[in-house]
Amino acid sequence: MDLMSVREHHARTLLIHYRWDVEKLIAVYVEKGKACMFAEAGVTLVGAVDHDLPESLSTVMCDICIDDVPVSDVSKMDCGHCFCNDCWTKHFIVKINEGQSKQIRCMAHKCIAICDEAVVRKLVSKRHPDLADKFDRFLFESYIEDNKMVKWCPSIPHCGNALRVENDEFCEVECSCGSQFCFSCLSEAHSPCSCLMWKLWTKKCRDESETVNWITVHTKPCPRCHKPVEKNGGCNLVSCICGQAFCWLCGGATDRDHTWSNIANHSCGRYKEDGKKKAEHAKKYLYRYMHYHNRYKAHTDSFQQESRLRETIKEKVLNLETRDSKFRDFSWVTNGLYRLFRSRRILSYSYPFAFYMFGDDLFNNEMTAKERQIKQNLFEDQQQQLESNIEKLSIFIEEPFDTYSEEEVIQTRMQVINLSVIIDNLCKKMYDCIENDLLGSLQFSRHNIAPYLSKGIERAVEPTIGGSTKAGCNNNCQEADDQDNGESDQPSGTSDDSECSIWKQARKGSGAGGLIDLNLPVEVIDRID
Repeated sequence: MDLMSVREHHARTLLIHYRWDVEKLIAVYVEKGKACMFAEAGVTLVGAVDHDLPESLSTVMCDICIDDVPVSDVSKMDCGHCFCNDCWTKHFIVKINEGQSKQIRCMAHKCIAICDEAVVRKLVSKRHPDLADKFDRFLFESYIEDNKMVKWCPSIPHCGNALRVENDEFCEVECSCGSQFCFSCLSEAHSPCSCLMWKLWTKKCRDESETVNWITVHTKPCPRCHKPVEKNGGCNLVSCICGQAFCWLCGGATDRDHTWSNIANHSCGRYKEDGKKKAEHAKKYLYRYMHYHNRYKAHTDSFQQESRLRETIKEKVLNLETRDSKFRDFSWVTNGLYRLFRSRRILSYSYPFAFYMFGDDLFNNEMTAKERQIKQNLFEDQQQQLESNIEKLSIFIEEPFDTYSEEEVIQTRMQVINLSVIIDNLCKKMYDCIENDLLGSLQFSRHNIAPYLSKGIERAVEPTIGGSTKAGCNNNCQEADDQDNGESDQPSGTSDDSECSIWKQARKGSGAGGLIDLNLPVEVIDRID
């Protein structure tokens, strides 16, 4: 409003037209000028139209219904077109019911001006208050649904929160309801996989594509009924349940009589290159998929098992605190546990990434076979180092260190701290390799992944409205509550140093929450929560 010197509904119309992308709006303003920008968005320049009707007139003819109506029952829009309130109301009701209330255009022929939302709300509320609420709701939801930097939390059941990031849409966030998800594709957090990789992987794990591959490798179709037949003996003359006999080597129909040297009415001495290659390729592809899927599943299962350690760890820490010991700080246990969670999740998702990165599905033309092998060896070396240290950390975390002597506790503490630092550095190194050496070198395709954060996935926290905060994350993230009245107070802004803060707007009926510094250790944040 201040930058363009426009009223509120004009500012909202401009933002909706440019999908709430302020940078794009300003770029168009600089490049094309104010008049052109306003015309494209359907905004009439302020002061260009006289909104007052002549005082000498007592009635005005409406060009829609062709009736003479009192001047008091007529409304004039910014574009200058004037119609009776009854026609305007019916027009607004139709548009709201059609779901077009975010940008209701003037009724005049070929007029693209956007109607004043205050007039829409005033006229509709007199006849249909519920539709006026629906209109406000659509305006509010436009900020979320038309804005690439704001999205609803995908939790089921829906928590009613929306989150906003300011710097990069390719990130992973955590809603106040506890749901962690990829902000770009709204699926579960899947870094270091790109969104496309994760979409393909989940589809592959969900559908029957690999069952088809197994059937291709281990069965042959009956030449009569075309059902898959699996051989259960050494003889190459097999029979289908339909009664048809056929040769296992080539799949051709035969008679049932056969000798040591041949099968009656059949000879398949000719080598068929295409069929053999196809079967071998399907077999190789299946084994490769099973290799990556088994390891992905193993680490996912380990992650789920280790997630149950929270209560056990609390009991161990409580036992240690009750003992007479010179050590009173046991944050190393919680920090080690959370490091185990984060790194195990990354490790499990690194296998779907490797499946597509070094396969033929996505990057077949991006690198030669030699380049692919070199990069695969580099990545797998880092993956192996990470896996080895994660398993070591898991062993130390699961040990009954609450029963150890003080000296043994000190040794365990040093091991957990050292392994946590090593794993953090290995994760950073792996992400650097992925972003620069693997995905960064692609020429014909582009895959973005959420950056690695040592402190884990960003958490949304409640802001002080109109205030500012300093924190150490990569993205600003705000949660706007799913409000029924369609109005949402936005933070007035943050200081220059708060570029890396995360915001959450307080729910209706609750006091404004305090701000949490995400640079604090995990256990401190948990105590604040």
